Amino acid sequence: MTHQTDHSELIGFQTSFDLQPDAVFRPSGSDDVIAAVRHAADRKLSVAVEATGHGRPGPVTGGVLVSTKGMDRVTVDPDARTVRVQAGVRWGQVVAAAAPYGLAPLNGSAPSVGAVSYTLGGGLGILAREFGYAADHVRWLDVVTADGHLHHAVPGSELYWALLGGGHRLGVVTELEIGLVPVRTLYGGSLAFDGREVEPAAVLRAYEAWTRTVPDGLTSSFAAVPYPDLPALPPHLRGRYVVSVRVAYTGDDGDQLVAPLREIGPVLADSLREMPYAESHTIHSDPDFPHAYYGDSAVLSELDAADAGGELLRLTGPDTGAMVVVQVNHLGGALARPAGNSVPWRDGRFLVRLLTMGEREKARALLDPAFEVLAPRTVGRAVNFAFGAGDRGEGLYDPETRKRLAGVKSTYDPANLFGDGYGVSA
Repeated sequence: MTHQTDHSELIGFQTSFDLQPDAVFRPSGSDDVIAAVRHAADRKLSVAVEATGHGRPGPVTGGVLVSTKGMDRVTVDPDARTVRVQAGVRWGQVVAAAAPYGLAPLNGSAPSVGAVSYTLGGGLGILAREFGYAADHVRWLDVVTADGHLHHAVPGSELYWALLGGGHRLGVVTELEIGLVPVRTLYGGSLAFDGREVEPAAVLRAYEAWTRTVPDGLTSSFAAVPYPDLPALPPHLRGRYVVSVRVAYTGDDGDQLVAPLREIGPVLADSLREMPYAESHTIHSDPDFPHAYYGDSAVLSELDAADAGGELLRLTGPDTGAMVVVQVNHLGGALARPAGNSVPWRDGRFLVRLLTMGEREKARALLDPAFEVLAPRTVGRAVNFAFGAGDRGEGLYDPETRKRLAGVKSTYDPANLFGDGYGVSA
């Protein structure tokens, strides 16, 4: 393990916040993590943990930072259909390791995101409506808590329940084992429309109506992105307002199911096809370069696409003069099934995610009015998509879950070594 005060390597994917800890530990295994946590506890220093830096809740000033990027071992058991994943592993590594066996993890849309950290927040995957949250498939977790001891958390224990959904400030998860699903190929891709030729609100209305007709096994999202006219962008995106529907489905009638979407209007691009699961990241084509951004989310009981949806797009469209990414995920299906973890808001029907570039306060001035439009139907927020919003704990958990999480926090971190954890404190 390396232990140093040089912060030159602390440039994560989300560059909005500076990390200025007193010391950085780069462990290679659980023993190193134990040493780092005990070092911090002995000196009464706070502990922050980071794998890839995609979902930084805010800046880090002082204390100890445990950077797990060096813990990158992936071990697939094809017979048991499981994979053991260390704390610094990225989803792309897990997809690549499982693919030769005709298996797939319940990964998100971006292959560079940390598998463990994303799972601790629930893990909304590409095939989420068919298989549920990634957290629902975890067999066990190893975690170093504030007392400097390694715990093996298994289903039925309070620590297991709390880590999966609320684990970002309960300790350092060093490794977990999670189930894989027997998926070798899928039908997926996107249908894109030019938002200046087809009314974006009409696409959203058609999408919402279409979601009421699809089987539980079909996972999809709506997106609206006003691209700036910059030379760095591909010619087909420069200056366009692109409105799209993304689809992922393991059934054999995908073309038939998406036929109503193709009738919405002239299609700018159509990438829907049968593909190897290893190409599933192309469905969303998330950016793969570090940049400054801020984002938040709202879990909705319903989406009033006619009124609130149209106003949402007006407040985030090209006329704002900023690039705001709108994504509406269709929930339900397997996501609504109860599970033995703390992932909340399982009765939500849609998740609206808004993201924009730049620093926190400027971004909030732009995004908060849009979230206000959705407030009458908002039941909560999703911790996986609180990018830079770690100072806002309201809405991330229902009162009962928050109270239970606080109880686990008081047991395993009574001195609050790992911080409040999105508003959950001992």
